[in-house]
Amino acid sequence: MKLELLKYPDARLRRKSEPVAEITEEIRTLARDMVETMYAEEGIGLAAPQVNRPLRLLVIDLSGPSLREGATVYINPELEILDDEKTESEEGCLSVPDLRAPVKRGARVRVKALNLEGIPFTEEADEVKAICLQHEYDHLEGILFLDHLSRLKRNLYAHKRKKLLKEENS
Repeated sequence: MKLELLKYPDARLRRKSEPVAEITEEIRTLARDMVETMYAEEGIGLAAPQVNRPLRLLVIDLSGPSLREGATVYINPELEILDDEKTESEEGCLSVPDLRAPVKRGARVRVKALNLEGIPFTEEADEVKAICLQHEYDHLEGILFLDHLSRLKRNLYAHKRKKLLKEENS
């Protein structure tokens, strides 16, 4: 089932997520629904806070909108940046519509998490996957990619977004 996405400036996007206490059928259903929502929105990653579930759960599938070869589910992920090297790439966000901007992030990361069966796994990533993991992990901490931009860019976007929302609601 496709879930409703929270969009900036919704304050619920700023909540820090709680750990998943137990992997229940409800959590498995949430993960499936998140994958369906990510695909429907043509995203490559989605974190539970973006669908108003303040839980430490995220899904990623880099195979592109046409392939969708299989999403990876990360439950209670712990993220470690592996070195000081940075990479910059243009990011967008399903919860921050109509904005793409360059963001600097760690070039390589390691993530430790549980899968849907509760089995721990560790994965190292670089390039797009490292960027995506950091982006989605930020959501678990209540951080948006906007927070990595200059104050001027954030303020310009906030003003534009509020004006657009006002127009939509009138």
